[in-house]
Amino acid sequence: MASECSLSNLFPIQSQLDCALEDAATQEEKDKLVYEYLSKIDEREDLMICDFETGLEWLNTEGPLSFKNKLSGKVVLLDFFTYCCINCMHILPDLHQLEQKHSVKDGLVIVGVHSAKFPNEKVLDNVRSAVLRYDICHPVVNDGEARLWHQLEVSCWPTLVLVGPRGNLLFSLVGEGHRERLTLFTDVSLRYYREKKLLEVHSVGVKLYRDSLPPTILSFPGKICVDHSSNRLAIADTGHHRIVLVSSTGQLLHVIGGPESGRQDGALSEASFSSPQGVAMKNDVVYVADTENHLIRKIDLLEGRVSTLAGLGVQGMDKAGGAMGVQQPISSPWDVMLGSAGGVEDNVLWVAMAGTHQIWALFLADGKLPKGSELKAGTCVRWAGSGSEENRNNAYPHKAGFAQPSGLAVAPEEPWSCLFVADSESSTVRTVALKDGAVKLLVGEPLCFRRCGREGGGRQTAASARCGLVSGTEFAIKVVDPKTKHCSTLAGSGAAGNALGPDFSKSSFNEPGGICMGAGGKLLYVADTNNHLIKVLDLHSKTVSLLCISADYTDAPEPRASMKAPTLPKRAARIKLAPLSVCAGQTLTMSLKLSLTEGAKLTDGAPSCWVLSAEEGDEWLLDGQVVTGDITGLSGLLRISTKLPEVPKKLHAGLRLSVWVYFCIAAGAACTMKAASFFLPLEISDKPFLGEVTVVLAHSF
Repeated sequence: MASECSLSNLFPIQSQLDCALEDAATQEEKDKLVYEYLSKIDEREDLMICDFETGLEWLNTEGPLSFKNKLSGKVVLLDFFTYCCINCMHILPDLHQLEQKHSVKDGLVIVGVHSAKFPNEKVLDNVRSAVLRYDICHPVVNDGEARLWHQLEVSCWPTLVLVGPRGNLLFSLVGEGHRERLTLFTDVSLRYYREKKLLEVHSVGVKLYRDSLPPTILSFPGKICVDHSSNRLAIADTGHHRIVLVSSTGQLLHVIGGPESGRQDGALSEASFSSPQGVAMKNDVVYVADTENHLIRKIDLLEGRVSTLAGLGVQGMDKAGGAMGVQQPISSPWDVMLGSAGGVEDNVLWVAMAGTHQIWALFLADGKLPKGSELKAGTCVRWAGSGSEENRNNAYPHKAGFAQPSGLAVAPEEPWSCLFVADSESSTVRTVALKDGAVKLLVGEPLCFRRCGREGGGRQTAASARCGLVSGTEFAIKVVDPKTKHCSTLAGSGAAGNALGPDFSKSSFNEPGGICMGAGGKLLYVADTNNHLIKVLDLHSKTVSLLCISADYTDAPEPRASMKAPTLPKRAARIKLAPLSVCAGQTLTMSLKLSLTEGAKLTDGAPSCWVLSAEEGDEWLLDGQVVTGDITGLSGLLRISTKLPEVPKKLHAGLRLSVWVYFCIAAGAACTMKAASFFLPLEISDKPFLGEVTVVLAHSF
C-alpha cells in the first residue's frame, strides 16, 4: 500500500501538466501552466514529504539537514542517485547549471540522496570519494538502506524530486535528459513561493569536504596505458582534468590540460579536458576518451597539439552513428583501445561508449567492420550493442545489449580473436568476436544488475589477452583465463585500503579504475583511483610498489597555481613569525628545512606538498592565486620564492606557508600525515626595491 508521501500520489496530477506542456507553444504559456499547477496543489496534505531519518551520514554540510529546520523555507531539489550509474552522472551538469543560476540565498537547495545499488556503495568513504571525483558541491546524504527511496516509491536512478518550502511534493522527473523541464519547474517554483513570501534567505551550512584536503600529485586517476616502443606511460589524471605522461620510472615528461575542466584544442599548453578516462598510446600519439566533454581527442606530441577526432562536445543520443568524427554526436566514452578492422594495423579505435551502452569504432584509416562495407577514415560508427541498457548476448552484434561498458582489451590473435569488454553495470566480462561481432559471456552473472561474487566486480577494466581486471567494487586485481573462464584474485585483500604488501595477498586498493601491462609482461601498472596513486605489481617477485612521479627539479618543485588553499588539520602545528619589513616589487624567498624523527622517511609516492597562500583580504599579494608544489625529499632546503606586487594595496599584510608531510617510521608501516603552517606578517614599504629578502625556517615532525 502506498505511503502518504508517495510519488504515486503526485504522478497522476503531474501527468496532466506534462500533457498540457507538450501542447504549449510559447514560454509564457508554459510558465502560466506551471504557475497555475502550483496554486492548485500547494496545500494538499497528501503531498507532504517524509523527513530524512536521524543518524544518516551527511557530506558537504556542517551537520544533518531536515525539512523541519534548515530546509524549511527553501525549494529543495532531491537528486536520487547512485555513484556507479552513468545516467546519474549525465544529469550533474544540469544540477551544476541550476546551482550557478540560483543560490541557497535565492531559495534553492540541491540535496543528493545517495541510494546504493550495490553493497560497497553503502560505505561512506566510497560515497565521499565519488562526491570528490564528480565535483559535487551540494549536500549529499548517504541513505545506504534507501529508506527515503522506499518511502517515496522511487523506482529508478536518477530520479529528481522538487519539494516546496513547507516540505510539500511539487514535481518529479525520472531519468536523464530533462534539463529544459527541470529549469522550467525550478524557475517558476521559486517565483511562485517568492511572491507568496514563503522563501527564506538563511544558509544551510554547506561545507565542502574537498576544501579540507591537501593537494595531491594525481586526483582520481582513471585509466593508464603504456607505449612499449618508448616505455612511456599515459595517465588519465581524471580529477585534475588532464593527461600526464611519465617514464616507466616515474619521470614527469608532459602535462596536458588541467587543473580545471575545459574543452580547448590547440597547443599542449593551451588544451583542456573534462574528466578524461580512457587513454591509448602509440609512438608519439595519445588517444583520449574525454568523457564529460563527450569527445574523442588526439594528442600529437611531435606536433605539440591536441585535436578533436569525434564528438560535438555535448551529450549525443545517436545509437547508430556513421557520420564523420567531428560531425558525429557521442555519449560518455569511457575507454579506448587501438585495433584493426579490415585494414592496416591499428586502423581503428575501439570505444567503450558507456553513455549509450555500446561499443563503437572510430576509423583512423580506411577499413571495414566484420561483414560490413568499406568505411572511410574519420567515420565513427556503432559496432555492437542495441543501445538498450541490458545484459544480452547475441550472435548479431546490433541485437546484443551492454550496461555501461567501461573497459576494453583486445586479443587479435587466435584462438581468441576478440575484444574483451568489462561491462560495469551487469558485473560481467563479455567478448566481441573480431570476425563477426558475436557477443558472448566470459565471466559473471547472466542477469543484469546482479553481483558477480567471486567471479569479478562491478567497476572493472579489462587488460591484456589474459584479460586482467581491476575490480573496483571488490578492491582487487583479478585475472580471467579466457580458455577455462576461471576468475581468480591476483592482488588485493578484498577490502578497501592502501597497503603495499608484503605480498600480493596483503596489498590493498581503493576502487582501482585502470590497468596496463609493462614492457616484457613482468609489471602491471594499476591506477588506484581513490588512493590517487599509480601502483606497480611485479609479477615475478609478487610485490607491490608505488610509481613515484618526479620531475627531478633542481630546487623546489615547480609551483602550480590554484584558487583556494586547503584547510589545515586541527592538530597541525601553527607557527607565527616575527613581522618582516619588505619593499614593493621585492622578491621574498622562504627557505625551509624540514626534518623527521630518527628512523622515519617520506612515504614514496605519497602527496607530500607545500602551499603558499595569502591571508583573507591579502589575496592581491599572490594575484588571487594559491601556489602549491610537491615535496619529494628532505635532504636539502625547500626554497619558495614570490615577487611582491610593485604597487601594494596595503602596507600591512600576511603570507602563510603550509606543509603536509607523509612519512612512516619503518619500512612497510602505515603512512602518517602531519602538517604545519608558518604565518609571516609583512610590513610593506611602498618604495620599490628589486632585491631579494630571505626568511630561513626550520621545523621537525
